[in-house]
Amino acid sequence: MSKADIGLIGLAVMGENLVLNMESHGYTVAVYNRTHDKITSFIQGQAKGRRVIGTYSLEELVSCLKKPRKIMLMVKAGQPVDDFIDKLIPLLDQGDIIIDGGNSHFADTERRTRKVEAAGLLYIGTGVSGGEEGALKGPSIMPGGSLQAWEYVKPIFQGIAAKVADGVPCCQWVGPGGAGHFVKMVHNGIEYGDMQLICEAYYIMKHALQMKAAEMHEVFAIWNQGELNSYLIEITSDIFTKIDHDTQQPIVELILDAAGQKGTGKWTSQTALDLGIATPTITEAVFARCLSAIKEERVAAAQVLTGPNAVYQGDRKEFIEAIRQALYASKICSYAQGFALMRAASKEWDWKLNYGEIALLWRGGCIIRAQFLERIKEAFDTDPDLPNLLVAPYFKEAVEKAQSGWRHVVATAAELGLPVPAFSSALAYFDSYRRATLSANLIQAQRDYFGAHTYQRIDKPGVYHTEWLTPGSEVTSELQG
Repeated sequence: MSKADIGLIGLAVMGENLVLNMESHGYTVAVYNRTHDKITSFIQGQAKGRRVIGTYSLEELVSCLKKPRKIMLMVKAGQPVDDFIDKLIPLLDQGDIIIDGGNSHFADTERRTRKVEAAGLLYIGTGVSGGEEGALKGPSIMPGGSLQAWEYVKPIFQGIAAKVADGVPCCQWVGPGGAGHFVKMVHNGIEYGDMQLICEAYYIMKHALQMKAAEMHEVFAIWNQGELNSYLIEITSDIFTKIDHDTQQPIVELILDAAGQKGTGKWTSQTALDLGIATPTITEAVFARCLSAIKEERVAAAQVLTGPNAVYQGDRKEFIEAIRQALYASKICSYAQGFALMRAASKEWDWKLNYGEIALLWRGGCIIRAQFLERIKEAFDTDPDLPNLLVAPYFKEAVEKAQSGWRHVVATAAELGLPVPAFSSALAYFDSYRRATLSANLIQAQRDYFGAHTYQRIDKPGVYHTEWLTPGSEVTSELQG
């Protein structure tokens, strides 16, 4: 029997679809799953007649593979990944490759890379985005870890990855250690922001303009033809067309307003806090899901808490255009925050991330694929040290053009009592970033008052402390010149 090009462990839907994708591109794949019935049903079902080898032990899996062996884990993040690594290491030879294609935390991938390399093997932690359909038809793939492994997996990964119009695969080496999973984490954080922003646009149209699903379908379909063109706008437009058979109501209006989450958005916010990078739009999107989850509390609170509950009285067409502008400008801010976080991480861990190339990875296959990713690539090609997307000419002009409508939407939502935390936080981020001075001077005075934390001055160098409770004017001392 001929040996397989790659092995895959974990036959949930993502794993199965990746196997079928690899096989359709000419590769022979050996598969293993802890539940043996799953192996048999896959081999006799979707994989029947294909170049897929079912194996019923890790030893059998390893024996079926060409050297250097390549084994991809598509199992639940966390302990299951560590368990399989521990079992595989003794079975593999020097130079063999273990690949984690799940949603692992980047810090775990850093640790696992060191461990696997210490055993004489190679390790790749790779983000795979695009959901079930992407896994089957072409995902965005973000590999990182042991660079020596890249030449062996590159043909497979780039072969199965999504391709865009220019034929470039949405897969490129990201960097060492946990860089690949970090980029995927940031992708998911931006995805949280994108989804929340779209939902706020929907919420305003539904409540302020009392628009029906069919009308919103038309609006989003038009938006998808312009600068907002993206996968999420496209599927949102489609969602509004689906009608429940029994009630004849739009299905979206029958779905409970309690959003789930798997943790990657939270990881993005936590890492941003650790690195001291502001990601308010992404973080507000996480908080919005947390608030949505306390449905019973909100229902009870609605009976006792009061506030505005009015509809918009102005020009509907103009307000819909303002919502579009607010969505686009806020989306830019969300991406700007994500790229600022990657910039800080690259510096912290010396990953040397290529931000323009990362933008290209997201043009196809993944959930946040969007037309303006080309513009992000151009911005970083022009200035690889760009501190923030907001100061790149294209995005500066786009946000300034949208600014009036953006402010109108946020102010109107507040007046009407409609929560738009992502729109609002994005606008506050923009206003904070464009201000040469903020209110933090008073924070420093307060900190020095109650804790002698010291401060710097704007008129001369040094570090200072003021004896705030001491009468008189000579109360400030320079602690360090």
